[in-house]
Amino acid sequence: MSLFICKSCGYGSASWMGRCPNCNEWNSFSEQSSLLNEQTSTQPTSKLTLTSLSKVKPLNKERKKTGFFEFDRVLGNGFIPGEVILLTGEPGVGKSTLLLQSLQNIKTIYISGEEAAEQVKERAQRLKINLDNFLFSDDLQVEGITSGVEKLEVKPEIMVIDSIQTVYSKNNDSPSSSVNQLKETSKQLIIFAKKNKIPIILVGHVTKEGEIAGPKTLEHMVDCVLSFEGEKVSNFRILRATKNRFGTTDEIGIFEMVEKGLKEISNPLVFLDQEKEAVAGKAIVGIAEGKRSLFYEIQTLAVPTVLAVPRRVVKGVDYNKVLLLLAVIRKHLNIPLDTYDIYVNVVGGINIKSTAADLGIVASLVSSIKNYPIPKKTVFVGEVGLLGEVRKVFFDEKIVREAKRLQFKNIFSYNVISNIKQLKSVFV
Repeated sequence: MSLFICKSCGYGSASWMGRCPNCNEWNSFSEQSSLLNEQTSTQPTSKLTLTSLSKVKPLNKERKKTGFFEFDRVLGNGFIPGEVILLTGEPGVGKSTLLLQSLQNIKTIYISGEEAAEQVKERAQRLKINLDNFLFSDDLQVEGITSGVEKLEVKPEIMVIDSIQTVYSKNNDSPSSSVNQLKETSKQLIIFAKKNKIPIILVGHVTKEGEIAGPKTLEHMVDCVLSFEGEKVSNFRILRATKNRFGTTDEIGIFEMVEKGLKEISNPLVFLDQEKEAVAGKAIVGIAEGKRSLFYEIQTLAVPTVLAVPRRVVKGVDYNKVLLLLAVIRKHLNIPLDTYDIYVNVVGGINIKSTAADLGIVASLVSSIKNYPIPKKTVFVGEVGLLGEVRKVFFDEKIVREAKRLQFKNIFSYNVISNIKQLKSVFV
């Protein structure tokens, strides 16, 4: 019995179809001579081998630092031999710039399927980095890449695949960037990295929704998943680890895109403008990102609406979280919100994921609606519950200590304000 398999996603069908119902690709079905279970039944059974964990050699955790402190911080103080890292980000956010600057002191093989050697060199020269440590290739067959590197007399300290969607395997008939190709090429590169103890960075695309393109199994296969975030209209970039087998996922790296490339940022007030006067609708929040305390500016604009359904535009914080806080304000502060269009934005094009920003968001909303400015040098730290209570957040004491060191005069946290009804005492 024949089986028709989609080359793009691996969907199976008993009959040929012009369009795959799973991935919507046209003319992607090819006929297989027999069913999968008939093929596998002829293969010999592999022998089970067991090893006592007490006899297994410990993992060599000697890390290779890049010298780019913010990058090393997120990795967990450098690369582990044989580690496979998936780096993702929006097109044009600066992924290639980050890699070139970070790896300039490490002997690197840079394999690019999206840029020619001349383009990569031009960027490197603009960044004024050392070119001697980079070996470039545009060969994209994964078997050729792995066998070629194994034959080198001097092994590289790290490999970069930019991007994993452009690499293909000769053993797979599917087109590049298809699910089958991504699984096959990633599997071979991971096996190569573990066998030769060479770290590999796989650059991955993202979808228009901001998710990593390709099968979810790709994220499970790698050791570390890094996300490089930032708006094209903003100079600031944040590097986060959403998965890290050899380090923490709490740390972030902060960069500023300048004319000469990425500049590392250590100042916790970098996202704040120098306040000239108190303005209604503006609040500063303090949150903890890994071992550092950072301060962001929340701006809220509430204007009377002319629409039957008022608009809610949110940027930089979770949309559903803002809707939840609006419901809390309506319930516990008796403020009618149905007659207002509400706009919430985090200055600097940064995304805040911490619940420590809740109290500041509520304060800025009330400030904008009532037109009551918040005094200068005021910071908010706290999570807001559905009952209107202010709750303690992760590393609350550390954030408060840092705010005092930075000379904030008014610090409102759970031990100062226990309920949002007490916010009346905040405004001038």
